[in-house]
Parts: sequence; C-alpha cells; structure tokens
Amino acid sequence: MIKLRNAEFGFPGPLRDKLVTAILNGSKVATTSLELEFRLNSESLPVPRERSTVVDSDNIPVGIIETVNVKVIPLGEVGIEHAIDEGEDYQTVSAWRLSHEKFWYSGEMREELGDPDFVVDDSTLVVLERFKLVEKLR
Repeated sequence: MIKLRNAEFGFPGPLRDKLVTAILNGSKVATTSLELEFRLNSESLPVPRERSTVVDSDNIPVGIIETVNVKVIPLGEVGIEHAIDEGEDYQTVSAWRLSHEKFWYSGEMREELGDPDFVVDDSTLVVLERFKLVEKLR
C-alpha cells in the first residue's frame, strides 16, 4: 500500500476542524499556502493527480483528496474565484486576504516560519492548490 502525504489544513484546533468539515462536505475545493513554507521544509509542491490524506485535529485520517491544479503566483494576483473555492464564505478577495493574513501573522505560523516579524505583501509568492475529494474515510 502506498503511503500518501498528509494534508494538514491550518493548525490543530477550531480552524482545522472547520476546514476539514468544509472539505468533507464539498464546499472547500481550494487552498492557499505560502511558497516559503515549502522551501523552509524542503518539500516539493503538490502536483496534479497526486493524492493526499486529509487529517483532522487529532491527526486521524478523514479523507483522501487529489490535486487538480497548482499555481504559484504573487499574493496580489489572487482572484475571487479562488477565494470563493476555499469554501469559507468569502465574498471578496479583501475578506479572503484579511483572513489569511490573520493566520499568517499568528504566533503559531510565525514560529513555524522561524520569523517573529514575518509579513506579506502583494509580491509574496503563494501556492494556490485546487483539489477534489475522492474518498471520505469517516
């Protein structure tokens, strides 16, 4: 049996629980990551047709997703379609960005990045991933 990479959305807790629920009910079909995260962790970017195991806050597998598309673009170029497809009821790109900046500026994220003063701007590279749920495990 092939071991799939874990797909962790946010940090364990209420945000991850909300995001995992949205994935399992089909409303979340896209996500955004900082390109910097992949570089710092020496991880390759997801690729189309690659499958990952979605884990909940207890690190229990709850679903399998398959990457459909991946783009690396400057933060300032993220459009409304992507924001809506994140499944968190964003009505504007500004609302989407405000929410993401709050996450990226959190103590947990700054600690993970190793930079207590980390900030983003329009030129910060982000990884936009579209995926589909291929199997629910619970």
